[in-house]
Amino acid sequence: MAGPLLWYDYAVSIAPLAERLRPTTLDDVVGQEHLTGPGKPLRRMLETQRLSSFILWGPPGSGKTTLARLMAQGVGRAMVALSAVNAGLKDIKEVVAQAQEQGGLVLFLDEIHRFNKAQQDALLPHVESGLLTLIGATTENPSFEVNPALRSRARVYVLEPLGQEAIQRLLERALHHPQGLPAQAEPEALHLIAQAAMGDARRALSALELAASLGEGQVSVAAAREALGRGTLGFDKGGEHFYDLISALHKSVRGNHVDAALYYLARMLEGGADPLYLARRLARMAVEDVGLADPNALRLAMAAKEAYDFLGSPEGELALAELVVYLALAPKSNSVYVAWHKAQEAAREHPTAPIPLHLRNAPTTLMQQMGYGRGYAYYHDDPEGSFAQRYLPEALEGLELYQATGEGWEERVRERLKTLRARFALGGKTSR
Repeated sequence: MAGPLLWYDYAVSIAPLAERLRPTTLDDVVGQEHLTGPGKPLRRMLETQRLSSFILWGPPGSGKTTLARLMAQGVGRAMVALSAVNAGLKDIKEVVAQAQEQGGLVLFLDEIHRFNKAQQDALLPHVESGLLTLIGATTENPSFEVNPALRSRARVYVLEPLGQEAIQRLLERALHHPQGLPAQAEPEALHLIAQAAMGDARRALSALELAASLGEGQVSVAAAREALGRGTLGFDKGGEHFYDLISALHKSVRGNHVDAALYYLARMLEGGADPLYLARRLARMAVEDVGLADPNALRLAMAAKEAYDFLGSPEGELALAELVVYLALAPKSNSVYVAWHKAQEAAREHPTAPIPLHLRNAPTTLMQQMGYGRGYAYYHDDPEGSFAQRYLPEALEGLELYQATGEGWEERVRERLKTLRARFALGGKTSR
């Protein structure tokens, strides 16, 4: 009985493994090289000792809190940490008062998306004046969750899930670090944990620590499986990584193989994948791969998401299965996907091409005098004139982005598209 008791005493008497192994320099950070590498934004801030406000957007366990601490320490600035989950206007006022006493400080605001508009607005004048240097952290898209005024005063940096190789390095470091685990681990167990962590360093280290406790200092495959629990076991069957499974699901839907698509969906759900994450990916498949070959695909994707929200698990999973069957059997077209990429390329190549005057808005007398809106042919009053006028900027005249396929609904519109383009080419006149 002494062995387990000693291990238990060791495990509960110190900080969690993830906290003990938190990097102390930017060079110790694993992953996020696009931000921390030579010449990259966070590295440049430390080298120039000029820390500006920014927001870190990334999944759990990707290093947001670690980077915030390192940046504040690296420039020798005092930092106050708040969580928007339980902080409010009173806490902001207290931080502002402290900053005024100290001549400024760094505010790390975790879960910044949880602050409402009034709370975010309360930060604005102090961030703008430089009294507070804001470092926000969020798992949600700042474009939707952070006020535009606050976003304009803080750069947004995207953190990516850690790759399996990076997670593996972290786990091996934990076994050799002075503050790490006094444990031995089977290579297969580390591989399993790295796969199941799905890019979350904290999750991986917590699983390793629990597995070492369960195995009394020996991290075996069995101990790792027990530590990970049902929520991740499915992602190791056959050795595929989480993202390999979602890729297989996507490609099976795209390839019209309904049985494979159902299998991969079931495997991910059994493995503990977030059903709403799967719903989002399936909606992407509806617009990217089914597209306008069957416009109902996107409607059904949204309905399946709503059904899952309403029913929850396990009943709601049937709605996702129904969606997968529909998408896999539906006709396929990526015409909009292709056209959209062409449109983006055209916009980048011609970002300032003048809009034809007759298409411009003319809300003032001056604009009307300058010819804005003049000569515009309203289709319902003048169809022929509408086809005769130019819609694209002159530099892009003749550009064709969308090409309808012969699949499903698009087969019905292909001839109409051909007729419409012919009328534009003829200046509105129909051939007899």
